[in-house]
Amino acid sequence: MDDAGEGVLSRAMRVLQCFTDDEPDLSAAQLAARTGLPSSTLHRLLASLTEYGLLARAPHHKYTIGARLWELGELSPLSLRLRETALPHMLRLYEATGENVHLAVLDGAEPETATALYVGRLTGTGSIPTLSRMGGRHPLHTTGVGKALLATRDEAWLQRYFSVPLERETTLSITSELDLRGDLARTRTRGYATTREEMTLGNVSVAAPLARVEGLPPVAIGIVVHLERADERRLSALVVQAAKDLGKALRET
Repeated sequence: MDDAGEGVLSRAMRVLQCFTDDEPDLSAAQLAARTGLPSSTLHRLLASLTEYGLLARAPHHKYTIGARLWELGELSPLSLRLRETALPHMLRLYEATGENVHLAVLDGAEPETATALYVGRLTGTGSIPTLSRMGGRHPLHTTGVGKALLATRDEAWLQRYFSVPLERETTLSITSELDLRGDLARTRTRGYATTREEMTLGNVSVAAPLARVEGLPPVAIGIVVHLERADERRLSALVVQAAKDLGKALRET
């Protein structure tokens, strides 16, 4: 450990967590500025991470996430069990709608920091653009899959979740605890969640939670469509059925 009592793994995570959607490649100078690590320590760490394939060298003296890290991630149950089982069900949902199909799980050690982690996504040339990507995160309160996941939580969990102010993504985002609780009550009653331009203007989402599957975090599946194509009655029936079918398939694996 260094003088601050920080181990090598902790320092490595500080480096790896610097990479984002907006900045997938970073120079050593940028990493030094973001991590605050001494230059000598950082360069030794970068050399080791590159040697093990967790980082890779990129043009212009930059680094990117390495193939070995991706390979290891694919061994997670979220890939091997959940996403692989879900793909046929997601494909049927896409073929029936031609719209974006999302698969997400509840992720976060504490309710105060929990998010929707996207583990699967299908889209096509006619699908409306979205901000989501596989491996990306979005807030629970502004996304269809996020609201579906919130609807599965008990009161003690929700009290901690609501202890942190909800951020507004668009002018139509629901940030009031009272309003969001009402929305979640409707979600539980009808079996699916909706958002209307709450994450991206012009987009509507419909999502449903899966019944709990042992060995996996809470899961939800949903679709995102343009406001003008949002036939909620038809889309909700398709999404709820997909959630039931996928849940059954997962419990049989």
